Parts: sequence; structure tokens; C-alpha cells
Amino acid sequence: MRIGILGGTFDPIHLGHLRSAEEVCQELDLEKVYLIPSASPPHKTSEAVTPFSHRLAMTRLAANISPCLEAVDLEGRRPGHSYSIETLREFHVIFGPDAEIFFVLGMDAFLEIRTWKECEHLFDYAHFIIISRPGFERVSLREAVSDLGMGIERETADPDLFTAPSGKTVRLVNTTLMDISSTRIRGMVRNNRSIRFLVPEDVAIYIAKNGLYR
Repeated sequence: MRIGILGGTFDPIHLGHLRSAEEVCQELDLEKVYLIPSASPPHKTSEAVTPFSHRLAMTRLAANISPCLEAVDLEGRRPGHSYSIETLREFHVIFGPDAEIFFVLGMDAFLEIRTWKECEHLFDYAHFIIISRPGFERVSLREAVSDLGMGIERETADPDLFTAPSGKTVRLVNTTLMDISSTRIRGMVRNNRSIRFLVPEDVAIYIAKNGLYR
């Protein structure tokens, strides 16, 4: 079984998230990419975050668009901050040790991975798929991996494929760059601007119906 994980605050989830997940699913021939809203993002303790129930509902509406995607409330069931290492361990319990898990994240997040809980053990549980983000196109995976200092090395001629000491791979997958941000979408809603073509239509309706971001 080959499955992907794409986590995030998803406040709100937008077409950039969804397009990246769709392309990774097809590029790597995954059975599914699970979208996991973070219940209590540890890196956003000083920022107001929309209640988890709303973010999960929007993620479920968005996932319904594609058979490749499925929303999971895994982190909403755990108390305290939402840590990726704990989510990866839970996925191994749910799907078994033989499942191949591909953890998808943007280059911007990967550059900060040393600040994550038990970062040195993350590569024991999953392959890491790094996707380009607007503003980070010039950062090479070689540079990013070298800065980690975790013994991740390139073992093939492919400049976008590396291997961790655990045997898990770290690779760059180029997806369609969509310069969309949740922060900007929230600001547009506050200013009564249209968010059409930035989020799925059902998500836009949900935001309006529930008076979010106003």
C-alpha cells in the first residue's frame, strides 16, 4: 500500500493545496492522499486559528472533489499540540508496518523541519516528498538537505532524490505553482472581496454561510 499524507492548518484549504496533492498522488501512483488538518498547530501559538471543526468540515468538502483525496480528523482526536511525528506513528499502527507512507510538504516547511518535534526520527516512518512553493523555486533540495545535517545523501544521479540513513527517500516533486495563501484568502473575505477560483465553490459557500474570517 502506497499512501500520502498532506497536513496543514488549512485555514482555509485552497486550490493550491488540492492541486499539489492531486499531482503527487498521480506522479507517485499513490492509492490515496490523506488531508490532515492540524488541530492545534504548535508553530501558530500566537495566532488566532479558526476552530478545528470548521477547518475539518472545509477540508472534507474539498476532498470530495477528487477520488485521490480523503480528509482525516486524526489530529483532532489527540489532546495538546499536533505533532507530525505522532501522526506518522499512528498511520503505521493503522495501516501496518508494510505500508509505504509519503509525507508531502512544501519547501518552506522543509527548511524549518529541524524545529519539529523529534525531527531526527521523522525519516524513520515515511518517505518525504518536497514540493516547490512560490518564492522558494531557487532553493535546491541538495542545499536544503545539506543544511539539515542528518546524514541524508544523494545515492543516484538524480539531483532531486536523496536517501536518509533509515533507507527512506527524500525527493523533490515539481507541481503546478499556484501563488495562493490562506492568509490572503482570509484578508479578502474580511474586505468583502471575491475568493472565487481560489477555493472550491463548496468551501466558499461554507465560509459565507458560517461567517468565517469576518
